[in-house]
Amino acid sequence: MTTPVAGTGTTPPATTGSSNAATAQLSSNFSTFLTLLTTQLKNQDPTSPMDSNQFTQQLVMYSQVEQQIDTNTNLKNLISQSASQAGAMAATYLGRNVSVTNGQASLGGGAANWTYNLNTTAATTGLTVTNASNQVVYSSTGETASGNHAFSWNGKDNNGNVLPNGAYKLTVTAKDTAGNAITSSVASAGTVNQIDMSSGSPLLVVGNMEVGVADIAAIAN
Repeated sequence: MTTPVAGTGTTPPATTGSSNAATAQLSSNFSTFLTLLTTQLKNQDPTSPMDSNQFTQQLVMYSQVEQQIDTNTNLKNLISQSASQAGAMAATYLGRNVSVTNGQASLGGGAANWTYNLNTTAATTGLTVTNASNQVVYSSTGETASGNHAFSWNGKDNNGNVLPNGAYKLTVTAKDTAGNAITSSVASAGTVNQIDMSSGSPLLVVGNMEVGVADIAAIAN
């Protein structure tokens, strides 16, 4: 998991370096063009001055390069402002209890807890827990009645090995007597204790996992 950054201090996104390099290159091209144009004007033959059409075309190129530099600068400012606003909005989640709907839950203290819902009664229900690398670490059968069900996992794989704390995902596979898939949903709950802005976009730190704001279905005091 990316090391969280406490509070809402923003860190520029990873693309900032490449953006700065591109702007520097564009500015260098602009300066080179201006130098060449000035030199050309100084050294033109007075008896055969530069063709006005050619001169106009070069001035248009000059204007386009200048506009590109301004556009890049404005885009960088907009991205920076957007990141700051997103961080400020994410800060409103600090200390709040949230419901996470991406299937993940935080394993800590020997427990990870989920709630899953079956749309109708199932003939069979399978529960699968995967780690951050999408590897299956635990599987078992689940409840078959329609409605909400709680599932608590002790953090051990099917061989009894204790797994490290972190984010784990629960997948529910339910089928009726005819083998048709039954609609199910998975949620977990936790308290937002930090905001991670190291990637440029705010991630909410809930226990030992990070989730996006879009994965939050409900907020409670």
